[in-house]
Amino acid sequence: MKNQPLTNKTSPRVKTIITLAVATSLSISFAHAKANVERENNEISTKASQDTEVNKSTESSFEDAWDFADLYDNEQGDYLKLSGRLQLDSTWVDSDQGDFNDTLWRRFRFGFKGKYGEFKVALEADVNLNDSLSDAYNRLTDANVSWSLDKDTELKFLKQSTGFTLDGKTSSKKLLTPQRNNLTNNLWFTSEYFTGVSVKSKLADDWSYKTGVFSSDGSDEISINDASYFAMFSTSKKLAKNNLWDKGEVSFDYVYNDTHEDGNTRDFSQVISTSSKFKQNDWGLQSDISWGKGDLGQSDLFGIVVMPTYQQSEKIQWVARYTYLSSSEDNGVRLGRYDSKVVDDYGQSSVDGERGDKYQEVYAGVNWFINEHKLKLQAGLQYAKMDDNANDGGAYDGWNFTLAMRSYW
Repeated sequence: MKNQPLTNKTSPRVKTIITLAVATSLSISFAHAKANVERENNEISTKASQDTEVNKSTESSFEDAWDFADLYDNEQGDYLKLSGRLQLDSTWVDSDQGDFNDTLWRRFRFGFKGKYGEFKVALEADVNLNDSLSDAYNRLTDANVSWSLDKDTELKFLKQSTGFTLDGKTSSKKLLTPQRNNLTNNLWFTSEYFTGVSVKSKLADDWSYKTGVFSSDGSDEISINDASYFAMFSTSKKLAKNNLWDKGEVSFDYVYNDTHEDGNTRDFSQVISTSSKFKQNDWGLQSDISWGKGDLGQSDLFGIVVMPTYQQSEKIQWVARYTYLSSSEDNGVRLGRYDSKVVDDYGQSSVDGERGDKYQEVYAGVNWFINEHKLKLQAGLQYAKMDDNANDGGAYDGWNFTLAMRSYW
């Protein structure tokens, strides 16, 4: 039998067998590779999930540290808690008039607050940690009793916060800048806590109000014997969501002050303030337009504050601010907290009287919320300029950088 010559042709059956073998091999390899990828993804996912749980657990444990303040509570909603705040500033001022730098305890307050049925009580002392222990006590801040007339209305007696203007009615625990703006510093009664009676209530259509009458007595404790009185009325309206904002609120404050030379208020017989807060996604905008009618040598004063914010993340917030103040006469405007402390090369005050007639400020800063407002770090750079038409020592032109820690419980 003759041998058959080899050719390049392959029978259909051989082609089929080869095709099936290759396909099977590829399928097995693909399945094996897919299984490996899925196993690796599952391992990565499991690890990521475990890391997330660890992070959440760590954050939860950290936040639980504030539970130390909860002394007692029950199912009826009654409670007894510690209250207070601890605040630290480190500031550097460099101006044409002089310099100032210091690291100091800004505020320390400690006390209690409780609720029983329809009544609430609060008692808190202000302590200066920069002084020796024997001289550390300053005064009582909150020392009051509240009575809930219904779920929307509360009546409060004795020593309490009297807030008006944008920053004046914002607790120092929740300010977005280390210091209140200079409009508030000039027009608001910076002692803040006065003895009196107030009522606040929520109304229909997202309206609310607060009104009260207070002694202008400057006593460190509860007192109505000296000085005179002032009355305050505030109302606000929450605005419905629309294309311009997700959240919006506008407020109006009016204060009548029976000015007295022994009073612990600013020397304005009337103060009018309109403020607003808007938020759209991560952006926010707050503003304040205020006016005060001067008395006892203080001239009329007008001011504007605009403060945009950007929430970069849950922990990081950027803040900018512009402030403008103008008085109708010379020496009607005060400098800010640390600007007024600058000294010359001989340690003498460089802004004698700390007064001018026109003030402008630009501020830029960042907030790091470690545990929301309960623990945050703040850093801010400010440029401020004061014009002094009287040319009697109130002019100022300088920069201020402040690092701050804010905590409360």
